[in-house]
Amino acid sequence: MAAAGALPAEWIKNWEKSGKSEFLQLCRMLSENKSHENVTFRDIQQALYELANHVVKGNLKHDQASNVLSDVIEFRDDMSSILADVFCILDIETSCLEEKSKRDHFTQLVLACLYLVSDTVLKERLDPETLESLGLIKQSQQFNQKSVKIKTKLFYKQQKFNLLREENEGYAKLIAELGQDLSGNITSDLILENIKSLIGCFNLDPNRVLDIILEVYECRPEYDDFFVPLIESYMYMCEPQTLCHILGFKFKFYQEPNGETPSSLYRVAAVLLQHNLIDLEDLYVHLLPVDNAILEEHKREIVEAKQIVRKLTMVVLSSEKTEEKEKEKDKEEEKTEKPPDNQKLGLLEALLKVGDWQHAQSIMDQMPPFYATSHKPIAIALCQLVHVTVEPLYRRVGVPKGAKGSPISNLQNKKAPKQAESFEDLRKEVFNMLCYLGPHLSHDPILFAKVVRLGKAFMKEFQSDGNKQEDKEKMEILFSCLLNITDQVLLPSLTLMDCNACMSEELWGMFKTFPYQYRYRLYGQWKNETYNSHPLLVKVKAQTIDRAKYIMKRLTKENVKPSGRQIGKLSHSNPTILFDYILSQIQKYDNLITPVVDSLKYLTSLNYDVLAYCIIEALANPEKERMKHDDTTISSWLQSLASFCGAVFRKYPIELAGLLQYVANQLKAGKSFDLLILKEVVQKMAGIEITEEMTMEQLEAMTGGEQLKAEGGYFGQIRNTKKSSQRLKDALLDHDLALPLCLLMAQQRNGVIFQEGGEKHLKLVGKLYDQCHDTLVQFGGFLASNLSTEDYIKRVPSIDVLCNEFHTPHDAAFFLSRPMYAHHISSKYDELKKAEKGNKQQHKVHKYITSCELVMAPVHDAVISLHLPKVWDDISPQFYATFWSLTMYDLAVPHNSYDREVNKLKVQMKAIDDNQEMPPNKKKKEKERCTALQDKLLEEEKKQLEHVQRVLQRLKLEKDNWLLARSTKNETITKFLQLCIFPRCIFSAIDAVYCAHFVELVHQQKTPNFSTLLCYDRVFSDIIYTVASCTENEASRYGRFLCCMLETVTRWHSDRNIYEKECGNYPGFLTILRATGFDGGNKADQLDYENFRHVVHKWHYKLTKASVHCLETGEYTHIRNILIVLTKILPWYPKVLNLGQALERRVHKICQEEKEKRPDLYALAMGYSGQLKSRKPYMVPENEFHHKDPPARNAVAATVQNGPGGAGLPASLTINAAKLEESTAEETDKLKEKTQGAVKVINKAANATPKVTTSNGNSAPNSKIIKEKDDKEKSGKEKDKEKKEKTPAAIPEAKALGKDGKDKPKEERANKDDKTRETKEKTPKSDKEKEKAKKEEKTPKDEKSKTVVTNTESKFTAEKEREKEPSRERDVAKDMKSKENIKGGEKLSVAGSLKSPVPRSETSESEREQKRRKVDTHSSPSHSSTVKDSLSELKDSSAKHYINHTTPALSKSKEREVDKKDLDKSRERSREREKKDEKDRKDRKRDHSNSDREVPQDSTKRRKEENGTTGSSKHSKSESPSDSPRSNEKEKEKNKSKSSGKEKGDSIKTEKMEKSSSGSKKESRHDKEKTEKKEKRDSAGGKEEKKHHKSSDKHR
Repeated sequence: MAAAGALPAEWIKNWEKSGKSEFLQLCRMLSENKSHENVTFRDIQQALYELANHVVKGNLKHDQASNVLSDVIEFRDDMSSILADVFCILDIETSCLEEKSKRDHFTQLVLACLYLVSDTVLKERLDPETLESLGLIKQSQQFNQKSVKIKTKLFYKQQKFNLLREENEGYAKLIAELGQDLSGNITSDLILENIKSLIGCFNLDPNRVLDIILEVYECRPEYDDFFVPLIESYMYMCEPQTLCHILGFKFKFYQEPNGETPSSLYRVAAVLLQHNLIDLEDLYVHLLPVDNAILEEHKREIVEAKQIVRKLTMVVLSSEKTEEKEKEKDKEEEKTEKPPDNQKLGLLEALLKVGDWQHAQSIMDQMPPFYATSHKPIAIALCQLVHVTVEPLYRRVGVPKGAKGSPISNLQNKKAPKQAESFEDLRKEVFNMLCYLGPHLSHDPILFAKVVRLGKAFMKEFQSDGNKQEDKEKMEILFSCLLNITDQVLLPSLTLMDCNACMSEELWGMFKTFPYQYRYRLYGQWKNETYNSHPLLVKVKAQTIDRAKYIMKRLTKENVKPSGRQIGKLSHSNPTILFDYILSQIQKYDNLITPVVDSLKYLTSLNYDVLAYCIIEALANPEKERMKHDDTTISSWLQSLASFCGAVFRKYPIELAGLLQYVANQLKAGKSFDLLILKEVVQKMAGIEITEEMTMEQLEAMTGGEQLKAEGGYFGQIRNTKKSSQRLKDALLDHDLALPLCLLMAQQRNGVIFQEGGEKHLKLVGKLYDQCHDTLVQFGGFLASNLSTEDYIKRVPSIDVLCNEFHTPHDAAFFLSRPMYAHHISSKYDELKKAEKGNKQQHKVHKYITSCELVMAPVHDAVISLHLPKVWDDISPQFYATFWSLTMYDLAVPHNSYDREVNKLKVQMKAIDDNQEMPPNKKKKEKERCTALQDKLLEEEKKQLEHVQRVLQRLKLEKDNWLLARSTKNETITKFLQLCIFPRCIFSAIDAVYCAHFVELVHQQKTPNFSTLLCYDRVFSDIIYTVASCTENEASRYGRFLCCMLETVTRWHSDRNIYEKECGNYPGFLTILRATGFDGGNKADQLDYENFRHVVHKWHYKLTKASVHCLETGEYTHIRNILIVLTKILPWYPKVLNLGQALERRVHKICQEEKEKRPDLYALAMGYSGQLKSRKPYMVPENEFHHKDPPARNAVAATVQNGPGGAGLPASLTINAAKLEESTAEETDKLKEKTQGAVKVINKAANATPKVTTSNGNSAPNSKIIKEKDDKEKSGKEKDKEKKEKTPAAIPEAKALGKDGKDKPKEERANKDDKTRETKEKTPKSDKEKEKAKKEEKTPKDEKSKTVVTNTESKFTAEKEREKEPSRERDVAKDMKSKENIKGGEKLSVAGSLKSPVPRSETSESEREQKRRKVDTHSSPSHSSTVKDSLSELKDSSAKHYINHTTPALSKSKEREVDKKDLDKSRERSREREKKDEKDRKDRKRDHSNSDREVPQDSTKRRKEENGTTGSSKHSKSESPSDSPRSNEKEKEKNKSKSSGKEKGDSIKTEKMEKSSSGSKKESRHDKEKTEKKEKRDSAGGKEEKKHHKSSDKHR
């Protein structure tokens, strides 16, 4: 003990002086400090103990101490007791000590203080030995014995109440007293006094009296207010534990095996607990069963539940077994129905009923979760308590309008929980109570509805913005509480309710106020976690699955209604489990989709929402593979789910936001598999189909208005999509997903290839790319047709932002912007129309054009940033924007389609009339519908017609600024194809048709600088690379594009009149492509009909070559794509028998090779092969398709065309080369020019060789020419000599014809000179016969002579040119590179390989080999603008060809001699030409009268026939229908004007000399004149050109 602490040593030393008074003061101070009772008590105890201790130690005398203590004793009432405690402690301490003196001091002190502490207290506290020594007792031993006896008597001896002494009358009076009418002013105090009297008077046992009071209270529970105070007062007379023991004894009495505790006893215990008259811990131990038993029971329940689940999932074969099982179940149920009495739960129920939530909670906490509430009475009692607690708040905010409701009376109990007046109060008690209820709220649907309505009211308040910041934070907390309650209580309770659709709808009322993210989170917890938390839910889950299996097994199309009702019933309470099972079945069996979708019509809104969640969860299932095992196709489960998605979202009002966001998130993550879902949803909901299998009729319908599209454009007759498409639109706009989805898809197209497609099979990558692209097209189409103009414009940024900021590919960006332009233009047009009421057509058109300019001007500016500045040299931004912003709707009206649909409706109406069974009112309705549709269609057709006319007017005005062709026409075509046609023709099927149509339109508009021939030639010439780089669907669209292009070409090819009408004098068919600004010109500059047919044959040949090449590669993509393309172009190709047979053989081979290896290719090939066979009757032999052996003139002409090209500008060069091949047909027409031209060309070609070699295009023609030369050389040199003699005379004429001849045909046509036409038509046949004879005679001579001349001269001039024009060569080289790679190369390949037009015998073996070589070197240039690598090869190759051909014929010495002679001759000629130039002009005037002209023509023709046979035959083999004589002439002019006069003069002279070698005297006259003219022109620079124009005008 810390004795010295309170009494310092000085006090003891100076006790008498100051110590005593100090001690007294300390004790007084401690006694007066009443604020801390316990503390003062201890301090006083310590002070007294220290004082006594000093006495024991001998520091202080005992009498001094007793004096002080006598003063101290007065300070407190209990001071004597404190002193006795101190003595007790010292007694124990001193008795243990061996020092006797201390013990003596202690005894003396106690004796001195005996007058301060009573004997009884000391006897109670001190040891018997000490008492004896103090003399307070006689003998300690006796004292001990006595105390033992008393204790025994008190605690262990049973009181034998003398029942005779306890009088019955007392108990009777007691019961009467307690049982009297208590309604008066009888109080518990009054009764208590009476009871006391009775106890005393009749000797009653107080405990029994208490027991009787409790019994009476049990019987009169309504008098709480009387009995509780009575018991409370009575308890002052008893020990505190008595009441608890009596109650415990009562409970024990009922714990017999069949005992049942009465509820009244529970209630009494509950009330006493509530008033704290007993302690729960004290009572709890008296109750059974013990907690461990409860825990065991709970575990057993869980195990049983799992067993039931196991039994349900087992496959049972016979029906008997199931019956047995049912019996077992019944038995089990009977067992579980009689549980032993659980007193703890009984007490709990009573506590809840009286509203003692605190005690009830502590009982529940000692049991497993939800164990207590799983007993219905308890759940109901707790529900009742919640009802009472929420009553005021519910009445204020929760009652629906118009509902009366039955108010619930308050508990007449002050200690019950406080009622909730605000949402904040809910959080204090109610939410807690609900959490204890858990799933068992299901026992009280009314309370369920109340809680949900309160939730709804809270959400309303939560979502209104008028709250302060502090309130907001509180509300946030409340919101999270509400979500917890929903998760832990509402949804699990719904599960246990028996198919209550109203509850489901009620719950949806609250759920729809949550964002879908919260809802889906709740469904996820419900589905994946809640069902495992409680044995009852585990059972329910198993039963639901069992029932679902039962229904799904029996679901068919026939019993959709009854099955649907069963599904509906099951879904009201357990949607997640049911849908999970249904979806798993759909993924396995896609034929279930339709019946399931139809059977879902009995679902509630909540269930639809849960279904949406389940679908997303199934889609996102990480365990499922999205590809089939072969890794080339998308898994069928995904396809089934997608298709189910589409159907179900269309049919039922399910919120789409979650699904759309899921797709967007997948795209963001770079996964495009799930676009399948979006595709299906848009297709089903908006009725917008995307399919490559559209028929041409459907495609045609798709180019009309919306009504026509809906009626004729889709496979399914899609009706009633208005509501569903509106829903889809709203979902997209509300969640801002419209543009993001478009952009993500547009970007993902390339992502599929470069990011996603790394490991995947090529076929799958193609599929995904197509899916991505198709969905983009479909989705864009949906937005275009469903968004209002404002919505669309608000959401889609301008084209430059789309491309440059969002990195959207150009085709997709324009696709998205196109509807915006159309909307914009039409709204501007309407504004302008309203502004001025002018009704004239012109006014309207003018307004339309103005509105177009207003809308498109910013687009033209924006477009410039999309490509390099170089691009805009050739095509204008306006043209580019126009091309990309128009659609088929703007270009043509599908009249056939409109007529078809209108006729269908008429037929329908007739059928309705004829139908006898249909009730009249239905008939009327149907007829009205048909009539309305018909009117709509006709109105729409009219509207479109007006629109198309306006657009065409606009294009007519724009077209002159479209193609600038600052570099060359060829480059312009390249850019047009590269930036416009190719990207767009594979965008969609309609775009493919649009591209073909647009090309035709640009041609028909007579657009300056647009060469139709070049364009078509480039499209057909080499399709290998284009085909190889397409996906499956792109190949199909590319096929459609080629098909439409071929259709146009075939139409022109089929009939001379059509050709004359649509192409005759259109600038697109000019063969002189040199002058950008010069599109007029002579008739002779046009490609004539027969030559056009040659060109078409060449294109067919090229298509065959490309197809065969692709089929022979063995590459999957090549073969598949070319088969798709071939199938698409089947109506127009192959038309020529031998080409068709070649194809057929290849395809047959594919069928054999791929049968086992690649079944999909085999199927394609077999399909095509069958269709090809069916087309055979329509194929024609080659000589019917075009004149196979045209007269010699052709060949020569070809060279003519080549020549000027060669000598001319870079542009002309390329184009000539390109065009030469096309113009063969024309050449047949112009037989005159050709003979003379031939030689010219050869020279010109020779001049151009430096340039020529730079480009594919020209090398081809040259090499051809050279081949001819070889042949000619072989055939003999005599002819050559003759020709040389003739040349001086021949040249002028040839020249004249070169120019005039061209003019003449035009005039002839203009004058409708039949004879010339006849001759033209006849010549091929008659000529052929003549030629055959002549060829035999002349070939040896002709060939040799010609070639010698041409080769030598050409070489010579070529060298000259090289020296003079290094710079020009470079330019040409550049231009050539780009264009000729493309063009020339392709043509060359044909030139080499196109053996069809000529009998083989005439070509020598070496030639064939060389041709083959050529074909190999230039076999397939791509459509890309430049292929640098190939350039160098081409240069080399062309040079080589040149040399190869010349060397065999001539030795070097000979060449030199010939060169010299040529030079001399050319000089002479030039002089003669000058003289005859003037004559020539006069002659021409005369010639142009019809009669005059025929003679020279005939004679020239004859001569050509004589001279040209060999040439022609050779030529026809290596014809290059790239350029007609006219184009060459034009180019000549260009060249003249551009290059210095003399250089050209020389080269031209030499060329002419050569050409003239094949001419007659008449021709020579012309030639002379021409050469003279040319010389003059050369010297005079530009003057001559003007003259030429004038003369040509005159001829016209």
